[in-house]
Amino acid sequence: MLEKTAGLPSSIRKGDNNAPLTIRRIDAIPVALPLKSPMKMAAETITAAQNLLVRIEAADGTVGWGEAASAPTMTGDTQGGLVAAVRDHLAPMLVGKNLHDWPALRPALHRALLGNGGAHSAVELAVLDLTGRATGQRLIDLVGRPRRSGVKPMWLLGNKTAEEDVAEAHARQQAGFDFFKLKIGVKPLAKEIAIAFAVREALPDTPLCADANCGLTLAAARSYVEKTRKAKLMFVEQPLAYDDIEGLRKLARATKVPIGVDEGIHSFADITTSANAGAGGVSLKLIKLGGITAALAAGKLCQRLGLSVNIAAKIAESSISSAAALHLACAVPKADWGVSLTHFYLAEDIVRQPLRLKDGLVALPDGPGLGIDVDEAAVERFRVR
Repeated sequence: MLEKTAGLPSSIRKGDNNAPLTIRRIDAIPVALPLKSPMKMAAETITAAQNLLVRIEAADGTVGWGEAASAPTMTGDTQGGLVAAVRDHLAPMLVGKNLHDWPALRPALHRALLGNGGAHSAVELAVLDLTGRATGQRLIDLVGRPRRSGVKPMWLLGNKTAEEDVAEAHARQQAGFDFFKLKIGVKPLAKEIAIAFAVREALPDTPLCADANCGLTLAAARSYVEKTRKAKLMFVEQPLAYDDIEGLRKLARATKVPIGVDEGIHSFADITTSANAGAGGVSLKLIKLGGITAALAAGKLCQRLGLSVNIAAKIAESSISSAAALHLACAVPKADWGVSLTHFYLAEDIVRQPLRLKDGLVALPDGPGLGIDVDEAAVERFRVR
């Protein structure tokens, strides 16, 4: 787990004033958020997002929110495990503490609870959201500096047929999306190859990539990247098992199509190992790296290693996590492999004004902290009891 704290400005290390920002309560809230339609992945089909919300309240009544998705096939985090990690291990270490001391508190939390990246990330987001609201600063200004003011989000295509994918892509283009990712590793290989060409023919000039979520063998991956070369995929993400470094090395040597790594990235060491094996880029998720501080540092490492970067929330998180991913995407040196903001796949969100796509961009919120306003009535409606 990454424990970097470098990069936090002095205003957060020391606090913007002499008044302490004391935590009086932390709630770990499990929620089930319904998707607009099921999302079929290589190892699971998701119909509702089983997420953890963290609500941190200061003594003066200021509230901050964080979120993490359960991801048993990616991080090993289950919803029950996330709740227990926060409720039983992290919260007791923070109640009564001054959040202006966060740079010292954060590494202590990671020493006390190994791994559990989703729980650590949700707590850190809530801490920074609260701190930003209390001090009038945006989260991005607490952890770094803005390099861009908005992002062009990508849309996932994973229907049963090529015709359905093409129709959905055209509809999403009309809504403002202009970057698409194909979900592969779930249908017969020949069909997935045909879908890549069908979507490319329908969208001749649109960035297009594919994501197997560890769903292909080395032979199938070689066949897919070779036979889809003329479809001009920007990259193929995690075609092999997360720990198959030798397979990654062989595949990268066998093709000019860049190979991305997602499920295999949980630390700085994983990023370096993947780069040395020939990966062209990585997907950075807050739940894998333990929070936005570590993910921002990982983005800077990717720049030094010459890796492309995709920023992504997990399917499907609310506008809380999407806002965090947006702050990260606007702060990293580059996000040239696109940004996945997954609140767009929810049937209902838990914020009063979900992040909007306008003129092809999702703008970085101007408000303090994450810049979103959580609807606590909606949280209660979707709470798992």
